[in-house]
Amino acid sequence: MRSPANTRNRNHPHDDAPDTTASFRRLATLPPGPERDALRERIVEAWLPMAERIAGRFRSRGESYEDLRQVAALGLVKAVDRYDPDRGNAFESYAVPTVTGEIKRHFRDHMWTLHVPRRVQELRNQVRAASHELAQTASGQRPSVAALAAHADLSEDDTRVGLEALESFSALSLDAELPGSDGGFSLSDALGSTDPALDTVVDRESVRGRLAALPERERAILYMRFFGDMTQSRIAERLGISQMHVSRLISRCCDRVREEVLRGVA
Repeated sequence: MRSPANTRNRNHPHDDAPDTTASFRRLATLPPGPERDALRERIVEAWLPMAERIAGRFRSRGESYEDLRQVAALGLVKAVDRYDPDRGNAFESYAVPTVTGEIKRHFRDHMWTLHVPRRVQELRNQVRAASHELAQTASGQRPSVAALAAHADLSEDDTRVGLEALESFSALSLDAELPGSDGGFSLSDALGSTDPALDTVVDRESVRGRLAALPERERAILYMRFFGDMTQSRIAERLGISQMHVSRLISRCCDRVREEVLRGVA
């Protein structure tokens, strides 16, 4: 007769994996209610050590262990709810990839400051693993791109992409002090600002076509006033009209151009 311990070792790769086969079969027969909820909670608690062990594998990736434990517990709950004991597979063989996938999804969706394509994330992980493995054998020197590429079975171009992704996992604060700066300069001090002249370019391009559509005399008046910097009195003398008439023409032309720009009329 096979002992319970031998049966557990045969069904589960870990010695401390709980035997919840009967509990899962009973869970599948219970209707929604307090009894089912209590049994489901006991199953989750029994498998929590496994979920936390999986979370521990991701400790060195920039996320707190407590947050990783919570994400792993969420993955475990999903695995318990979705597991079908009638399929014949051990729960552990279903739960491990479910919990691991939940943690990886957390890193993909919440840890990257900018959206990064999945392929780039995978290259980052491959390069990171190769770097750690080579660091254990190298003499304290950083492995070269060629060495990383050969070890990870990647091209050197893909390896460089992975290395860049390693350094871009999180964004640097604009208030962070620049390395080597003696005066406390931050990254924001090194960034340029928007050139106000750009707004002028946009405005000029917007009115160019509208000005060209004006009658010749009105165009001449606007040119003398705004590009020749002439006063209304001098314009009036040159054209032989009153200063008041020049003022009305300028106002009328400006209103017309402004209205057409706002309406988007070509």
